[in-house]
Amino acid sequence: MALTKEQQERYSRHLLLKEIGAEGQEKLLHARVLIIGAGGLGSPAALYLAAAGVGTIGIADADAVDLSNLQRQILHTTADLGRAKVQSARETIEALAPAVTVNTYHTLVTPKNIPELIAGYDFILDATDNFTSKFLINDACVLAQKPFSHAGISQFSGQLMTHVPGQGPCYRCIFQSPPPETAAPEGVVGAVCGVIGSLQAMEAIKYILGKGELLTGYLLTFDALTMTFRKIRLPQRTSGCAVCGDHPTITRLTGIV
Repeated sequence: MALTKEQQERYSRHLLLKEIGAEGQEKLLHARVLIIGAGGLGSPAALYLAAAGVGTIGIADADAVDLSNLQRQILHTTADLGRAKVQSARETIEALAPAVTVNTYHTLVTPKNIPELIAGYDFILDATDNFTSKFLINDACVLAQKPFSHAGISQFSGQLMTHVPGQGPCYRCIFQSPPPETAAPEGVVGAVCGVIGSLQAMEAIKYILGKGELLTGYLLTFDALTMTFRKIRLPQRTSGCAVCGDHPTITRLTGIV
């Protein structure tokens, strides 16, 4: 399908890149990406995926917009206080890129509903802020053979990795099981969310295009205070991993931790 005149103008800077061009832009327009979490990480990721022309973006989040969110969650504005984050996210994305289809899921992601949520998407972004959700997303994606990007942020730092089925370790290979959840939320600089969330969007775009090197087998860390990135090579897939190892003990999602 040829790009329309409006699409040619909107994505003209993509069309100039040999790694994208018209063929790559059409791949983006037909792609489907699910973002779990419409907060600090999900906000920049959603905006850049929409601006890039990803045709269908799913947003899953159960929360409403709170005043304390606005320091970093740029999908939302003061006028959105008290509204469902997914609704605010939809309106912001549609204002930026009206042709993008936005599917919203105003729900907690649970072992019961996550298989259906991820089923129709090409790539998943873990933009959540708690370890329980991160392990659930990892396990669901591994079991369903879905590629995904993990990211986490704290204070002035962030990290991300990408898992593609059959390529490198999964999140559980490296971190094994969730640590105890902290009783109080940690502080975070909003701009760090922007850096890491944007990198998640870039991982999704590269996967869709089939270009460049993904963070499979690597953990990328960022320290904003020293303005340094470290790309850490991870061990190969762990044979004893509970979900993707040689003898997995997690073969279904019900009751996992």
